[in-house]
Amino acid sequence: MNIPNIKPPVAEKRPRIETWHGHEKRDDYHWLKAGNWQEVMHDPSLLPQDIRSVLEGENAYHEAVMADTAALQDTLFAELKGRIKEDDSSVPAPDGAYSYYSSYVTGGQHPRFARKLRDMSGAELVFLDGNELAKDTEYFRFGDVAMSPNHSMAAWTFDDKGSEFYELRVRGVDTGKDHDDVLQNTSGDATWAADGKSFFYTLQDENHRPLKTFHHILGTPQSADRLVYEEKDTGKFTGTGSTHSEKYIIISSHDHDTTESWIIEADRPLEAPKLIAAREAGIEYDLEHWNDAFIIKTNRDGAEDYKIMTTPVDKPSPESWTDLIAYREGCFLVGMIVLKNWLVRMERENALPRIVVRDMATGEEHSIAFDEEAYSLGFGEMREYDTDILRFSYSSMTTPNQVYDYNMRNRSRVLRKTQEVPSGHEPSNYATRRIQASAHDGELVPITLLYRKTTKLDGTAPLWLYGYGSYGISMPAGFNTNILSLVDRGFIYAIAHIRGGQEKGRRWYKTGKLEHKTNSFRDFISCAEHLIAAGFTTKGNIVAQGGSAGGMLMGAISNMAPELFKGIVAEVPFVDVLSTMLDDTLPLTPPEWPEWGNPIEDKKAYEAIASYSPYDQVEAKDYPNILAVGGLTDPRVTYWEPAKWVARLRELKTDDNLLLLKTNMGAGHGGASGRFDRLKEVAFVYAFGMKVAGLT
Repeated sequence: MNIPNIKPPVAEKRPRIETWHGHEKRDDYHWLKAGNWQEVMHDPSLLPQDIRSVLEGENAYHEAVMADTAALQDTLFAELKGRIKEDDSSVPAPDGAYSYYSSYVTGGQHPRFARKLRDMSGAELVFLDGNELAKDTEYFRFGDVAMSPNHSMAAWTFDDKGSEFYELRVRGVDTGKDHDDVLQNTSGDATWAADGKSFFYTLQDENHRPLKTFHHILGTPQSADRLVYEEKDTGKFTGTGSTHSEKYIIISSHDHDTTESWIIEADRPLEAPKLIAAREAGIEYDLEHWNDAFIIKTNRDGAEDYKIMTTPVDKPSPESWTDLIAYREGCFLVGMIVLKNWLVRMERENALPRIVVRDMATGEEHSIAFDEEAYSLGFGEMREYDTDILRFSYSSMTTPNQVYDYNMRNRSRVLRKTQEVPSGHEPSNYATRRIQASAHDGELVPITLLYRKTTKLDGTAPLWLYGYGSYGISMPAGFNTNILSLVDRGFIYAIAHIRGGQEKGRRWYKTGKLEHKTNSFRDFISCAEHLIAAGFTTKGNIVAQGGSAGGMLMGAISNMAPELFKGIVAEVPFVDVLSTMLDDTLPLTPPEWPEWGNPIEDKKAYEAIASYSPYDQVEAKDYPNILAVGGLTDPRVTYWEPAKWVARLRELKTDDNLLLLKTNMGAGHGGASGRFDRLKEVAFVYAFGMKVAGLT
């Protein structure tokens, strides 16, 4: 591996010592957190110069170290871009007299939103063009695009800093012009009342918390908006939505394991919201409407993997709830769609999904499943309530995404679209497998594999191992054109479905959080060890990748088992867990306490987090090659987390391996906003992995 003789930047140490629960906590790099971070989220130019110098110095260093991969990055970018159909569009979704869709133009970075007549005849009407809207900004990303009931207006939101403070505007669809209404600092949601003259939205406070729901009447200033609901608990987030029937507005307050919902009849927007079920710690529920009843997905009554209940609209409180779909242990209820004549649910059993369709008139059920060893299913865009057509998507690691319209009445299936790969893709050239690794406590951890059939499975191949394992988010075994650039060069690509996700149900999540969090890290290490023992690769020949909470995973495994890995890619990594959970002014801290624990109030939580927090556990020893990626305006994992982590690693690590920090100075948690700019970031990450694996 070519490493230029360039000295890395060294951040100044400015010790800060605190005492918590009798434990001394020293932080030499706390100063990298800007005291005016809230202002920086709105205006990145306000970042203090001493901090900016560190970040820009690190950027200059990584650019110099990676200069020898410039041609490779260009090649990778061309490959990644070549697998995208540049003038692609979504399958049109019928809604009343129209069909709506999004599309891209050749060379365009951002989507356009358009419609035609329902039968797709007549001229295309583009009412939002992301390329035009983004032309004068470094960063641009759409939030919500909500059509008014009479189809004349679209309430749309956008973020132009990467900080996820969304501006909300209202566009006349036929005119292409925005109304005078401009709402600042929203969370990105907009839900219309039935009259089409007003809508509900959520405002974010100065600490980036969506706690207040307002009702806005068109033509009035934001200052005149009526406060409909205010959440007093800063550990809860609120948002608005509507039932699929569009009869009810829903205001939901929630954290990671508790829900409370309020409803407003959509045709009576001035009425006060009505409570469905008061919050009970650990009780979750999602609400839909059908005829004179509410349909509720919930974990009430010990239904750990959820069940479906129903209650009369005029008796919404829990004492009136009765089972509609009984709880079945080991069968995880992923989600549901309620239509006029149908209840459709997505289930996962033995880590594989299926769709179950229920005729609400007869109670008869049938399922839709597939035969591949590992695959991904998802519900598609469905705007109408009175329909017999279910839209869903299917893909696997080898099969490009397919969109189907399924007639639930006659059980026929129409393929509406197959993802095109312009540069070519032959599924028969690849193999996908699902294997299981035995964890430290005997649990079996699923691993999904993808590789070229010509790759020798004799232990000589480098392996790219991806993981996440938090918040109950499951990693789908779906198609991703980007990773073909890895497997075509000889990598075996693997996804470790570790605890903290919900691949094996709610228990899989619960045993990877709070005091059980280290199970996630140990599962990932067990997966790496199993892949080595099974002859897929060798010790020290693995590149591991994870982002956000998956970046915390990367930090933890680099501390716990550095010898297993050749390289670590930690994108927007949540590595300063203890400091963040001790700072209740940060956007996500109070809502995250149910996930990690509250170290401010709970000594055991403090000690548990301190025992694995990657930043706090860095020590003097050899580490793998490490790439950390951050975003200056990231409100989820703030830029100073990867910056502090890299500074401490530079101070203590005893090896000569690469340690790079790349901070996007014009973006947040999701990286670059344009689709091609994002591919350049992927190309950079892949070039790093190939460089350290010796494949450049």
